[in-house]
Amino acid sequence: MEQVAQAVSTWRTTGAAEIWRTGFVPLEDLSKMPQKVRKQIGHDEEYGWVVAGPLPASPAGAQVRWDDGSTMQVPVIGPSEALVAVSPWPEEWIWPSRHTYPDGEAYKLTGATFTTMRLKTLRGMATVPAWRLHFSNLPGPIDHVAVDQKAVGAIEDAVGDSLPGDITDFEVLDERTFLVKYDYGSCGGEPLDVTLRADEQPDVVVLGIDVPSQGSGPCAGTGRLGQDVIRLDEPLGDRVVLDATSRLPVLCRRAHNACRAGRG
Repeated sequence: MEQVAQAVSTWRTTGAAEIWRTGFVPLEDLSKMPQKVRKQIGHDEEYGWVVAGPLPASPAGAQVRWDDGSTMQVPVIGPSEALVAVSPWPEEWIWPSRHTYPDGEAYKLTGATFTTMRLKTLRGMATVPAWRLHFSNLPGPIDHVAVDQKAVGAIEDAVGDSLPGDITDFEVLDERTFLVKYDYGSCGGEPLDVTLRADEQPDVVVLGIDVPSQGSGPCAGTGRLGQDVIRLDEPLGDRVVLDATSRLPVLCRRAHNACRAGRG
């Protein structure tokens, strides 16, 4: 019960709940590109990403506009920061003066245009500020969300350091019934009699598992997957479903960009 109490308290007191209700919580990839660009990048996955031309300055700010008419003023990142988010390499590797790649083995960013893109968020579809990145040796541009998520607030930053969660996903079968998926470690490699539990609060439902004791000796910890159905006492409504161990919404495991600031 202490673990549940900590999850509830963290959610209510750190600002995470406010970000979830009124902030910018994306539910899909922060980068969009033509299929032919994605195909080439997948083929040349070891290529570097470098700035090879002058880039425009960042606006002081911009606006996220949801389809219901609500808006949010947001600070924005610059085009070089957008490139870092798209690239798998560290920031210092995108400048030729700091890091070089073999000839013909780097995507060269030659310009950027400040624009908008459509994005699914927790509050519905929205039009969001974005950078359109132009490369001399890719068959099309890459659009990346320009919202500075660290500045506007991200769920993981608000919650702080946390352990990996046990609950991987859930499916709502009806207003009171979930099919819950989870993972756990088994010392013997065999399935264990895991107990799924749900603690209900007015604003959250906290899911967790109890794994039978496996002794105190060395344990290889073979990963196991499980699932079970659990029924709530009250309809879920608009309550947030949290993982007791990570203290994060279970949705964070399904939509990775929903809770973290940084790469898309």
